[in-house]
Amino acid sequence: MSIIEFGHTGSFKKTKNFLESAGDHTKLNRIARINTIAEEGVRALSENTPKRTGKTASSWSYSIEDKNGKTTISWNNSNVVNGVNIAIILQYGHGTKNGGYVVGRDYINPALKPIFDAMANNMWKAVVSL
Repeated sequence: MSIIEFGHTGSFKKTKNFLESAGDHTKLNRIARINTIAEEGVRALSENTPKRTGKTASSWSYSIEDKNGKTTISWNNSNVVNGVNIAIILQYGHGTKNGGYVVGRDYINPALKPIFDAMANNMWKAVVSL
């Protein structure tokens, strides 16, 4: 009987991480799910944004930051007029040039609530199935 010995110095951490990620597409699946959630948010925000011209409703986008094990979705609206984000003043209200006030309409929270609820339910299902 022959014995084969193998010795090494250093670390195989990067190789191990690569092989684990290549063999297990969990991270890719997670990123795909996060993109889907972010896109659902854009769709919900676009549909629920008050429309006069439709420019604010069509100006929604998202960005995803995946850093140090923490993932953040940010929904953004690029319709800015004279330095003022129109989506924000629609949400919270604003003063007018002649001293009046336009009351805001809470459309962002109701648009995103079903998405947040679905995320929470899916996470709960994943926890209890462990």
